Amino acid sequence: MLSLLYELLYALLAASPILLAGLLLVGLRLSAKVAMPLVYLATVALAFFVWGVSAPTIAASTVQGGLITCDLLLIIFGAILLLKTLEQSGAVQALRHSFDAISGDRRVQLIIVAWLFGSFIEGASGFGTPAAIAAPLLVALRFPPACAVMLGMMIQSTAVTFGAVGTPIVIGVANGIENEAFTAWLAKQATTKSEYLQAVTLRAASFHACCGLLMPTLMVMMMTRFFGQRKSWTEGLSILPFSLFAGAAFVIPYWLTARFLGAEFPSLLGGMVGLAIVVFSARRGWLLPKDSWRFADETDWPDDWRGRFDRMEKDTADAEHSTSSMPIALAWTPYALVAVLLLLTRLRQLPFGGWLKDPRVTVEISQLFGTSISAKSSPLYLPASVFFVVVGLTFFLHRMSAGALRKAVADSCRVLLAAGFVLVFTVPMVRVYINSGDGSAGLDSMPVELARFAADSVGAAWPAVAGMVGALGAFVAGSNTVSNLMFSAFQHSVAQKLAISSTTVVALQAVGAAAGNMIAIHNVVAASATVGLLGQEGATLRKTALPTLYYLAGLALLAFAGLALGLLQ
Repeated sequence: MLSLLYELLYALLAASPILLAGLLLVGLRLSAKVAMPLVYLATVALAFFVWGVSAPTIAASTVQGGLITCDLLLIIFGAILLLKTLEQSGAVQALRHSFDAISGDRRVQLIIVAWLFGSFIEGASGFGTPAAIAAPLLVALRFPPACAVMLGMMIQSTAVTFGAVGTPIVIGVANGIENEAFTAWLAKQATTKSEYLQAVTLRAASFHACCGLLMPTLMVMMMTRFFGQRKSWTEGLSILPFSLFAGAAFVIPYWLTARFLGAEFPSLLGGMVGLAIVVFSARRGWLLPKDSWRFADETDWPDDWRGRFDRMEKDTADAEHSTSSMPIALAWTPYALVAVLLLLTRLRQLPFGGWLKDPRVTVEISQLFGTSISAKSSPLYLPASVFFVVVGLTFFLHRMSAGALRKAVADSCRVLLAAGFVLVFTVPMVRVYINSGDGSAGLDSMPVELARFAADSVGAAWPAVAGMVGALGAFVAGSNTVSNLMFSAFQHSVAQKLAISSTTVVALQAVGAAAGNMIAIHNVVAASATVGLLGQEGATLRKTALPTLYYLAGLALLAFAGLALGLLQ
């Protein structure tokens, strides 16, 4: 009895940083710049006094988080700079015209930019890049910044498990599950690791295909409910035939790719094929409703919808180019270049990624403060480097003046400063939380202690909880890959203990981790920074909690149904 009380106590303590963040951001509606320093201090105190983590380990985790923060800030700066450059060149106005030529309906534009183009970018790059690209692009198309951030977070769901050319599976699960016990289990099962990973891939793709089919519809309904004039859920349903078609246009090639090609290409090919099919259909008006949905006039938007970008400067820049005759193909060229360069540098079959991660151009600090913790960054491999190259090419392609580029850089720097303050506490908090297993108290890290208590408590109902554990990891770390590294071996051991399918449980972990990206705090901060909306993180989390709950509930139902029918043994 006493041991159970201790387990409960440690589980509650392990959950306390997460609960505190939720209370401050969502409950008390504090901005992240106020909440996250408090959460960081609470996590440090808990690690030091309860988990027995040494001061050098806490300091090393903080430095490690600081280096990751620098990477995130580079990505944010590059994304903002690309948008500001396109504003100054006049490309933004041409982009608006191109979408109006396809459809003036904001629901159609959402599906094309966020669901399909964003999923393609996720498949190519990961690293939160879809939100960093799609959210500013939506703002440029005159979506409210608060809406753009919400949609940017929702992009990071179905596509994420196979993002960055399959990294969450081929790196996250493959390395996270690797240990002597797992190797012995594989030998006993007379199977190979590659066959195991392919089984996880197919089951994860199957879960995602079922849940993801409705994501475009949910995105539209979220937009009409929270940012429509009538605040109506049902207003988004008038486009249901088209949104279901768009969901199928992505998830069918996505699933087929997972089935026949493996984990590297489902999101990438699903986004590419879906984009071609849906744009072709939208141009011809197939399945589109007779009504055309738009936002209220910008002058009627509430203040909490707006970003902190200087609207007057933006309108002035747009006005200068309102009569621009820039060809649409030339206006789209920078984004096409981003997609191509990301793909070329991420494909493992090509040498470019290896060159960019060469140790000679990598910053690495080993054994920080005498601990086993290291910090590493490959700045040339970051998506930011692609953004900077494309900005340079755009300067010449769009025949910009030096003054216009200087203005784009200055505007981007102003936006970046606020994001830096928030992330400099958020990411180190995450690293202290994850590295807390190195303490003298003999406890596992806080997230693993919390997951172990959940496993002991629910027993045979674990398939309903497995996805939530993955989501917990992503919520804390802001990464599907890190969540899989953290919990894959644990999920496998629980599956063995309960005599249920290991590949099913690990697939649930991977899919749940994708869903958790929609509520990851530092992803919300990063996406908000790209549109100048810092300070509204709690409001965004309250909204994106809804699609996260949908995804996890759907995942649990699918798991139980599959196991009951014997389809997932």
